[in-house]
Amino acid sequence: VQLVESGGGLVQAGDSLTLSCAASGRSFSSYTVGWFRQTPGKEREFVAVIAWRGGTTYYADSVKGRFTISRDNAKKTVYLQMNSLTPEDTAVYYCAASGALTTATSDYNYWGQGTQVTVSS
Repeated sequence: VQLVESGGGLVQAGDSLTLSCAASGRSFSSYTVGWFRQTPGKEREFVAVIAWRGGTTYYADSVKGRFTISRDNAKKTVYLQMNSLTPEDTAVYYCAASGALTTATSDYNYWGQGTQVTVSS
């Protein structure tokens, strides 16, 4: 599975942004897909995850109620809708695929290259 993120950019606090994760590979629909983010000098952290059928999702407490993860298996794409952005959301955002429904970074085998999200105050 190959993953490519897009949709990052520079926005102001309170704005919304939608990230996309486009996948290639025939078995994409059988994978859990997660979004993670990382800032310089910090560990990569879990943001949101969606099961392969799309019915089960989990979110980090810091984004719960503001971010929504969804997927379209026919388009092989997973989305992260981000609302009410704050400067603390500034990071490089990565999507990743795993065979298990998990929030642990180490359980993800396939990673995209990341997309930068910058939120100005």
